[in-house]
Amino acid sequence: MSDLQTYQYVLIGLIFIWSGFVRTGLGFGGSVLSLPFLLLVHNDPLVFMPLIAVHLLFFSSLIAWQGFRKARAGSSDAQQSQIDWTYLKHALKIMIVPKLIGVIGLITLPASFLTVLIFGIIFIYSLTYIFNKPFKSNHPAVDVLLLMLGGYVSGTSLVAAPLIMAVFATHVAKEKLRDTLFVLWFILVTIKLASLIIAGVNLQLIHHLWLLPCAFIGHLFGERLHQRLVTTSTTTFFRILGVMLLIVSIIGVLGTPL
Repeated sequence: MSDLQTYQYVLIGLIFIWSGFVRTGLGFGGSVLSLPFLLLVHNDPLVFMPLIAVHLLFFSSLIAWQGFRKARAGSSDAQQSQIDWTYLKHALKIMIVPKLIGVIGLITLPASFLTVLIFGIIFIYSLTYIFNKPFKSNHPAVDVLLLMLGGYVSGTSLVAAPLIMAVFATHVAKEKLRDTLFVLWFILVTIKLASLIIAGVNLQLIHHLWLLPCAFIGHLFGERLHQRLVTTSTTTFFRILGVMLLIVSIIGVLGTPL
């Protein structure tokens, strides 16, 4: 990113603040709700993937640790695991091969094709937010399909959370869902980062020095949002985000040279 203009750096910093805010406030979506905006600033997914991946590792670890500490402080049964390891292992067996195929596609496919693919996924997600019709899974075959799609999308773009959550939310107890998902994100992102390192992709390490604090600022504000959303409806909020993403995805696809 060394050849960007000053205003582009400012926009990227603001978007990463937004990313941290959404990730902590909603519990997911830091990637799906920030990547389309990042690609409008600089149309190269491989520049932002390592940055987003490291942030996912850091904040998923931080939030999971905070949750574990609160559980120990407030529960008499502190030793009980808050992670559904049985279903996590089952899901990973289904997702691992599509995940690796997606990572290979990320490394080998043209940036313009990947950009259109990402914006297309965002377009679909935006409609589910606008019409309040999130992905749902009610059948074993649908579970497998969504997990395989989620694995592939996670490999190409790290915006697979709605697909994966549709399955996990029906099979994992509510009190274990968040921490189980955080462990899943950590595993999937670790695989992706390892693959990028092996492929020699630039991890943009110097930019972590200023973008991680930006995301942490968003994280602090996201904590406040999370406390409010626990007791309020999020339907209107998601519909507004859906409209924003719909507009961004259309502009992104139309503005991407193929």
